[in-house]
Amino acid sequence: MKYCSTRNSKLDKNFDEIIIEGLAPDGGLYMPKNWPKINLSEITSNKDLTYHELASIILKEYVGNSISKDEIKVIAEKTYKSFTNNKVAPLIKFSDNKYVLELFHGPTFAFKDYPLQLLGNLFQYYLSIKKENITVIGATSGDTGSAAIDACKDKDNINIFILHPKNKTSDIQRKQMTTIMSKNVFNIAIDGTFDDCQNIVKSLFVSDDLKKMTTLSAINSINWARIISQSVYFFWAYLQADQFKKKVNFVVPTGNFGNVYAAHISNIMGLPINKLYVATNSNDIMHRTITSGDMSLKKVESTLSPSMDIQISSNFERQLFESLNYNSTELKELMKLFRENNKYNLKGKIHDDLRNYYRSKGVNDNLTTETIIKYFEEYKYISDPHTATSLNILNDLNNEFINISLACAHPAKFPDSIKKSIGIYPDQPELLKEIMNSEERFINMDNSLDKVKKYIIENIS
Repeated sequence: MKYCSTRNSKLDKNFDEIIIEGLAPDGGLYMPKNWPKINLSEITSNKDLTYHELASIILKEYVGNSISKDEIKVIAEKTYKSFTNNKVAPLIKFSDNKYVLELFHGPTFAFKDYPLQLLGNLFQYYLSIKKENITVIGATSGDTGSAAIDACKDKDNINIFILHPKNKTSDIQRKQMTTIMSKNVFNIAIDGTFDDCQNIVKSLFVSDDLKKMTTLSAINSINWARIISQSVYFFWAYLQADQFKKKVNFVVPTGNFGNVYAAHISNIMGLPINKLYVATNSNDIMHRTITSGDMSLKKVESTLSPSMDIQISSNFERQLFESLNYNSTELKELMKLFRENNKYNLKGKIHDDLRNYYRSKGVNDNLTTETIIKYFEEYKYISDPHTATSLNILNDLNNEFINISLACAHPAKFPDSIKKSIGIYPDQPELLKEIMNSEERFINMDNSLDKVKKYIIENIS
């Protein structure tokens, strides 16, 4: 398996190279040059298949010769054995064809644990062989940061710097990051939005002076390993539904477009998906883009679902590149116009593809609250606000397909929103209780590329 960049389709790299780098040197995102197919009948016929076995089946299609089949199995088993539910990602049934897939049974109680615990172990495997050090840099709107830190803390040969928007995450989300006292962990609170944090990170990756000092690596969803490891739980959900004569619809809360793109590649690999429903909050650029082609930036609004308070969805570049038939020249021109004008109107095949693959809905805070109340009253199910955006769409789906909504975070991470909605606080895992009473360590910083770069250089030299 070989990989190219969205900005350079002629690039030819191996899996181990693109995982360590994360972001391509030209600022593009890595993509496979061809798409493998998963033997669906092979996995549906195996009733004893475990989550980590399924993960190794999918992962082996992308790693080429950079890691053995046996070693993949070892890494996958190591990754998921600590998850708190024996199903790893259990499917909860509401009715004959409506379900929610719970993706919050990892160490930080969010879906990002599923790909990031794997990525941390892949880092460790490759770095031990190469005898190299890396500097991991990432931006987070809430959950990615804590999951990335947990995956990298105390690991040899890794320093990790995570940027988050100051006062724009929940208290629990922030403390899950800032209470980790490992020597290799550095938290930076930026005076700005998630998009500001992400822009700084992207600029750091093309900074020649920083790259001369250290090997940079990305751990958020711009890293291809994140996407392929997230595709696993879409197959896993389908297996648990156990209705193999039907196609499946997935409803995905969306900020950075990584999760729903992972669902899309699952379809390419052979999962029988009918439609993918994209749930946004009031920061609805993806909803507008899908429905009308209006890819235009607006001011980021603070909502009940802060991890989705994003206007620039980085992984959408992968979908654009795919729709342009891997034409990196056209992709670069499109992105250039978007950056210059803060808008772009998608037309023709690109928009046709979006409408063919995806449906969408913007779910504001009022609808989010109403949905939390509805599912509690009807099913005694407590959902976090991000999950509620997708459950709102799920509620509208009345069809012959399997319909699965993704629960991307434990409700206890957003206790105040839950209390305001249904009058009670959700039960809090013991680990979260401990975190809330723990000391924090982080640095506040202006929205400044130069200041962030200086801080990183000082702490890796």
